[in-house]
Amino acid sequence: MKSQKERIIKSGDVSICTEHFGNPDNPAILLIAGATVSMLYWDADFCTQLAHKGYFVIRYDNRDVGKSTTYAEGTIEYDIVDLANDAVNILDAYKIKKGNIMGISLGGLIAQIIATKDPDRVNSIILMSTGVWGTPDSGIPEMDKEVVDFQAKAETVNWNDEKEIVDYMLQSSHLMAGRKPVDYVKEERRIKKEFHRAINYRSMFNHALIQGGEDYYNRLNEINVPTLIIHGTDDKIWNFDHTKKLLAEIENSRLLKLEGTGHELNYTDWNTITTAIDEFIK
Repeated sequence: MKSQKERIIKSGDVSICTEHFGNPDNPAILLIAGATVSMLYWDADFCTQLAHKGYFVIRYDNRDVGKSTTYAEGTIEYDIVDLANDAVNILDAYKIKKGNIMGISLGGLIAQIIATKDPDRVNSIILMSTGVWGTPDSGIPEMDKEVVDFQAKAETVNWNDEKEIVDYMLQSSHLMAGRKPVDYVKEERRIKKEFHRAINYRSMFNHALIQGGEDYYNRLNEINVPTLIIHGTDDKIWNFDHTKKLLAEIENSRLLKLEGTGHELNYTDWNTITTAIDEFIK
């Protein structure tokens, strides 16, 4: 079951590049990626695995990554609510009245906003490796210092040199990993493909400037759709303890704990994740 060819969704002057897997008559799962990564982060084999379980799976490039609309580096012409609206526009374009929304990291924050703002468009949400869209709990550890220091090194990279980029991004993959094996050959392929298919590879850093969405802050208790929380115990970006607040705030929520997984979609977890999603949605 191969992916269909890409489909560009236009809304005003914004173009969003999407790709779909499986039968459009099946229940839809819309996958929202995290900051700085394109839709390729949702590995095609992972998407196919979900499609084989009886779902119509859509992955897409957020603004400023891949083949979607990009902006000049260091400028931001949209906020997080615009990114939530992009997701709903994709549902509209595919004629999906209600979808299951799965977001990882930044994508998980966007999913929470959609569930609060457009609950009639959502069957369920799946929040992976993310935290609450609201005031952070002071008792939860912040992003690991190792990650902060590593991100600061981005300024020294020549972002026009493919080899330097691949080396740096592979170091990032190492840092994000937990205690499970990682297929670094596959990671390198993804990084190279992201570099070559991007309209403007460096515009991904605009994601660090994203703001807005204050109207939907601290409103998790309004989310009334079934919610599956998936989180690795070794996550250095969003500490595993964020799951406690998500579970406490979202009434109809449950947790899939991935022991030893970092801030990643690790191939050794795919079966566990797709089976849990299937059981959750059904």
